[in-house]
Amino acid sequence: MKTFGIFASAKSAKHERFVSAYKSYFMDFIQSLTEAEARKVFYVIDMLKTQERISSKFVKYLRDEIYELRVEHNGNIFRVFFIFDEGNVVILFNGFQKKTQKTPQREINMAIRLKKEYYAGKK
Repeated sequence: MKTFGIFASAKSAKHERFVSAYKSYFMDFIQSLTEAEARKVFYVIDMLKTQERISSKFVKYLRDEIYELRVEHNGNIFRVFFIFDEGNVVILFNGFQKKTQKTPQREINMAIRLKKEYYAGKK
């Protein structure tokens, strides 16, 4: 599991969530983006890290404890799946560029599989 110190924020918050990524899926996704696109993704992650409540414009519950981080940049739509672990830990899984109105089922299934794999590895 990888941890990202670059998520640190200068904002003051009562409690900051610890953000980490499971395996290399998230970093592989981030490296496929332009610098401006990646910066926007990290901006939304920073909100998730520091704010207690976030607009559904940026975060949506999907199912099976899987959430979707929603990012738009220059007309492109990006999604990153995550879960909360132990109440305050955000585990970032797979990310993708959304090209259809509906989130592809195969992407959701992959996030569910990664969540199961993550929890199995914690035992």
